[in-house]
Amino acid sequence: MRIRDLLAVGEPRLRLLTGDPDRAFTSVHITDLPEPGRYLSGGELVLTGLMWRQGPEDSARFVAALVEAGVAGLGAGQAWLGHIPADLVTACERAGLPLLEVPTEVSFRTLAEQAGHRLTGDAREALGRHRRLVAAVAEGADLPELFALTAAELGVTGAVVSAAGEVIVGAPDDPAGLARAYLTATRLPCLAGGHTLFGVGRGHRAGGWMLACDGDLLDRADLGYELAACVALERSRMEEGRRVERRLAGELLAAALAGADAAELNARFRTSGLDTAEPYAVVNAAITHPGPAPVPARPDAVSGFARPDVVSGFARPDAVSGPGEPGLVGVARSAGHGAPREHGPGVLGGQVLEELLGREIVAPPGADGAVAVVPLRGGDVADLAARLRAGAAILSALPDARVCLGLSGALTGAAALRGGVEEAGHARRLAEARDGGVVTSDEIYTHALLLATVPGDVRRSFAGRLLAPLLDYDAGHQSELVRTLATFLDCAGSWNACAERMHVHVNTVRYRIKRVEELTGRDLSTMADRVDLFLALRAR
Repeated sequence: MRIRDLLAVGEPRLRLLTGDPDRAFTSVHITDLPEPGRYLSGGELVLTGLMWRQGPEDSARFVAALVEAGVAGLGAGQAWLGHIPADLVTACERAGLPLLEVPTEVSFRTLAEQAGHRLTGDAREALGRHRRLVAAVAEGADLPELFALTAAELGVTGAVVSAAGEVIVGAPDDPAGLARAYLTATRLPCLAGGHTLFGVGRGHRAGGWMLACDGDLLDRADLGYELAACVALERSRMEEGRRVERRLAGELLAAALAGADAAELNARFRTSGLDTAEPYAVVNAAITHPGPAPVPARPDAVSGFARPDVVSGFARPDAVSGPGEPGLVGVARSAGHGAPREHGPGVLGGQVLEELLGREIVAPPGADGAVAVVPLRGGDVADLAARLRAGAAILSALPDARVCLGLSGALTGAAALRGGVEEAGHARRLAEARDGGVVTSDEIYTHALLLATVPGDVRRSFAGRLLAPLLDYDAGHQSELVRTLATFLDCAGSWNACAERMHVHVNTVRYRIKRVEELTGRDLSTMADRVDLFLALRAR
């Protein structure tokens, strides 16, 4: 119920002295205690006879206690003082708290009963609305139909947007901006770009949906929560069908990595809705947290998993699951080296990848990230990478997570799948070493991949042993030995090219490189020592 609704009642005659008449309240509380905060839960319309007021300074203290408790408004009676003191009006005006004048002839009990009857009616109406919305979802209404119904039932319009900025329903002006606001909000609901943002369902925001209701609904948050709950129901229904697709895709990947014959792979391709003649790419996705690089898999592991009944975290088609265990290893199982947790990097990575590609594909989670087979549909890997980078750039707003995506090259035929999975896995691990982002297969056949497979502490130790003398010398002499070394190696050991790039005389370069050799004990005329120092610079 809103304060405006109470003012519209002919009897009793109330007057709004200050504040917003559209402020909603959920109950009525009568008190004359000078410190009533401990008995308030928020959202109330407080009625008071002003018996607590002994002087003008009491008004600010009383109003501050109400505001801290989160009340919706204050009704002050005239009976005790014969008027509403100006200091109380001023305190409410400064605090943004609506203040009602209650005439002497009006009983607080009568006022509370009238408001109570209206609030009970509102509750019944809300329950009826909710039942109609849930019934619509249960009967198969899709999201556009649900939004049309909520606009009629609740008077609420808006859109649903994924965390990656993909519009699910509606037509918001700036979906990417709304997604960033959703990802960085300290709490929900919140206001952003003329919308009130609500989370849809539970789980990590990176793989979530956001409801953007038009206008400011913070004072009517119950309506937003009601619509968000219905959207979550519809998403759950959509997810039911995708679980089967995910299981079939997981079995295809497991068969490919287990070395199944061409006939079986071709059959599983068709079962998964894929055309063996159509070019595709493999994408590996994981969500990691900032910190040291992960320890690489054991040399005997295939794509990061070495259990006998599992390849790369996907259950073999003939593996027998225990009671209550799903076909995909790691969705709910925690046993075994490398098995992903229920909300581990691979599981969340799969959710994010599916949202990045508009739920056009499924990405079953494994121990070494989630993997998706993505038909190129007339495009190429560069187009796919650009699409993923656009979404990953939005998700980079997350303060506590990094999106790591690896892409294989373009592939054709079932026989190429295993190599594509391994290639995408290497690319994703390189993305992790870079603290997130999208890496394509073109980038992995370099020294960067070798460095990415080395534990972070080993890389740092290697770089420190070789470069520490140069770093110490630069710090003590304000020199540029490290920069000169890096430029010299980038110029393939050319004295003149290095001098020109650094804008110094060639003899200066010769002197500095000689000093580098003296401090490190390395000979930069030999390829082996050049390679060691080059890798040390890249490993920092």
